[in-house]
Formats: sequence, C-alpha cells, structure tokens
Amino acid sequence: MTGVRAPRDRGSVTAELAILLPAVVLMLVAVLTAAAAGVAQVRCADAARAGARAAALGETTGQVVEIAEHVAGADVEVGVSRDGEWVMVGVRTGLPLGPLGRLIEVSADASTPVEPGWAEGAP
Repeated sequence: MTGVRAPRDRGSVTAELAILLPAVVLMLVAVLTAAAAGVAQVRCADAARAGARAAALGETTGQVVEIAEHVAGADVEVGVSRDGEWVMVGVRTGLPLGPLGRLIEVSADASTPVEPGWAEGAP
C-alpha cells in the first residue's frame, strides 16, 4: 500500500507552546496581581476598623496610627479625624509591582461613634 504521505508536523507542538506560554504567564501575573490587590484591600479595611475602634475608645492619634500600621503594615498612610460624635479613620497604601513601582492604590475608611466619656481634645 503506497499513498501520498501528509507533510510532517514535526516541531508544531514546540511552536504552539512558544506562542501560548507568554499568554499563560501574563494571565498568571494578572491573577496574582488581582489577588495581591484583594489582600491589600482587606488589610486596609481591617486596619481602618481597628483604628476607628481605638479612636472611639479614646486613644491618641499617634496610638491610632500605630495600631493601624500594626494591622496593615508600616507602609500605609493613616488619617484620623473627628466629626461631632463620630471618629473616622482612613488607611491608604500602594500595591508594589516590582520594578513598575506602586501602580495600584487601595484604601479603606471606617467610622464609629465616640464612646461616652471620651476627651473632647483627642483627634
């Protein structure tokens, strides 16, 4: 039995892999970056809540900032303010993306009522 032989497909798998691999790596980087942004957002929210609770209990602004930094990490910006019977704490940080710097910024705010007996002069 003789017949016409089809052209060989040698090397086609290697070529397909060479084209597909960068796309897979890019997708993996995107997924990991999104996950890191989510983790940073949760940490900011937790830090803002902890800071607001501490401020409501009468801690000084310095102590509130220290508590928020302890929860979210030292590379965050913390703002504390008071409006009447409410205290607000905002936490903001950038997501480090290696040599690209901090292209993604995440933040969270929390507010809570002031506990009775809190000194009027704090934050």
